[in-house]
Amino acid sequence: MKRLIVFVALGAFIASCGGKKEEKKDGFEVSRTKKEDKKEVANEGVPIDLNNKGVGPITEMSFPDEIDTEMAARGEAQFNAICVACHMVDQRMIGPALKGVYDRRSPEWVMNMMLNPDGMLKEDPIAKALLKEYNNAIMLNQNLSEEEARDLAEYLRTL
Repeated sequence: MKRLIVFVALGAFIASCGGKKEEKKDGFEVSRTKKEDKKEVANEGVPIDLNNKGVGPITEMSFPDEIDTEMAARGEAQFNAICVACHMVDQRMIGPALKGVYDRRSPEWVMNMMLNPDGMLKEDPIAKALLKEYNNAIMLNQNLSEEEARDLAEYLRTL
C-alpha cells in the first residue's frame, strides 16, 4: 500500500511539472532567438565626415577611377592576415565594419588610421568617438608601410 501511495504521489508530482503555463511576470523577458539588426553601418553613432583627413603622414590622396586588382589582392591578403582579428567586412565586431568605409571617411583619414592609430586616437575627434563607441578597444599599430596601407585601402574600395 505504501508503494502505491508513493507511486501515485510521484506520478502527481511529475504531471504537475510537465505542463507549460503562460504566466506574465513583472520584470524583463529574455528571448534566445537571434534577431538580425538591419541598421546600416553609418548608424554607428559616430558622425560621417568626408572632409576630415585625420592626423598622420597622409595629407592628400585620391583614388583613380579603376581599381588596381593586383594592389587590392595584396590588400586582401593583408586584411585576412591582420585586420580580421578585430574587423569584419559587413558587421560590427571589436572594431567597425569596413564595407562602405569611404562613404563615411576620407581616404586620407583611413590611411592615417592605418599608419598612425596612436596619434589618431589621441588627437582626431572621429577616432576618439569611435574609441568610445567601441568600448575603448584601441586599434593597435600594425607598423604598416605606406605601400601596405595603400594596398589595404585599395582592397577596402572593393567591399
